[in-house]
Amino acid sequence: MPPNTTMPNNMPSTWNELSFTSGNADLLARDEQAFLRQSGSTPCIAAIKHAEGIWLEDASGHRFMDLHGNNVHHVGYGEPRVIQAIMDQMRSLPFTPRRFTDEPAIELAEKLIKLWPGGSGKVLFATGGSDAIEIALKIARVATGRYKTISFYGAYHGSGFGALSIGGRHVDRPAELGPLVPGALHVPAYYRSPLESGTIACDSEEWAVQSLASMRTVFERDGDIAAVIGEPIRSAPYIPPGWFWPEVRALCDAHGALLIFDEIPTGLGKTGKMFASEHFGVRPDITVVGKSLGGGILPIAAVIASTALDCAQHLTLGHYTHEKNPVTARAALATLNVIDQDRLVENARNVGETALHRLREIAEGSPIVTSVRGKGLLLAVDVKAGDQDDLVPGDVAKSIAMKLFQRGISISASSDGVLSLSAPLTITALEMAQALDALEDVLQEMLPRRVQRLDSAEAAEPLSISNAR
Repeated sequence: MPPNTTMPNNMPSTWNELSFTSGNADLLARDEQAFLRQSGSTPCIAAIKHAEGIWLEDASGHRFMDLHGNNVHHVGYGEPRVIQAIMDQMRSLPFTPRRFTDEPAIELAEKLIKLWPGGSGKVLFATGGSDAIEIALKIARVATGRYKTISFYGAYHGSGFGALSIGGRHVDRPAELGPLVPGALHVPAYYRSPLESGTIACDSEEWAVQSLASMRTVFERDGDIAAVIGEPIRSAPYIPPGWFWPEVRALCDAHGALLIFDEIPTGLGKTGKMFASEHFGVRPDITVVGKSLGGGILPIAAVIASTALDCAQHLTLGHYTHEKNPVTARAALATLNVIDQDRLVENARNVGETALHRLREIAEGSPIVTSVRGKGLLLAVDVKAGDQDDLVPGDVAKSIAMKLFQRGISISASSDGVLSLSAPLTITALEMAQALDALEDVLQEMLPRRVQRLDSAEAAEPLSISNAR
């Protein structure tokens, strides 16, 4: 299914101008009237009418390859085996009330435990990653008798008050929300932030050393840390040195704290291994997964915890209405089966390695690309503003993303100048090559480039909704 090539050649100044074509305008206007506005989700740029495999199609007939997908489309959109499993389950058992159980939920829990690199475990389900994160925080508090946590500046873990508290993005923690959950301590991330430093230096050994040193200081001064929580690989992605997480694990063990991995965007094969933590040989005490677990169709998340942490039977950790929903569980089982049967983790690793090599070649030929990085199908390109002092990296990233969208490729662009590509595990080498050809062409078009300056509101936060949970 090739992308539509009839998009206009002129460069729009805002995302909105891309979508106000026949078919989109009316739906976008109705959306504006019906929904509360919120940062990261509004205004919408198009109304989607069809999704299949790696492709999305909007109301104007514009098809585009989705290398964004909020990290939910591991098995592609509308995977027939997942749809069939959902339909079959709805006919036989559509719902299970709380305090009852069912075979699909049990089978899914058993499957996740078997796959989990943390050893012997038990599971709780939730309908979204934010809720699952908060279950993990409750477990950590009960298990350790402590309430403080260590997490990273710049991190995102969800939108509930507990998840926002451990998150470290400034845009998620405005003064209007008032006090968040106490005890959420933060340390610098294991990479340098372009917004803080003015330069881009990813995967920096020096910054990982500083991050670990800060964590060590917090442990020494606050003896009541319940857990360290972080993404083993940030979904942008940012990849720590191989020694980083083993050192964090050792710190947790020395101080009696738990290690919680948020694998909501990175788990289930995206990085070329089933769990991103497997790249570092570290056993977590708790892992949280979500997003793609429902096959890109239904919302379901899971908390996988060490059996030793089954210590809160007197509390309602996650007593949700859809706690053991057989339909969402069956969707997740079908998703895991597709990943296994089609060897999609291997495909993610192979296609990702080839794509990263190609990105390095593209970077060598583009003076506005400062670095590239990736693990599996999580790939990123850092761009700079070059000699035009009145621009910022986010201006350049935004312009590139808009040009790619016109060519039928959807990626994420952030205000700190990062282009993120997150393809489904089903992407073929040919499809990835097509996307990277388009990226290379756009980078060449940018010399000399004409990009639009971000207004103050856009510059304050990423131009991406890929972290929404």
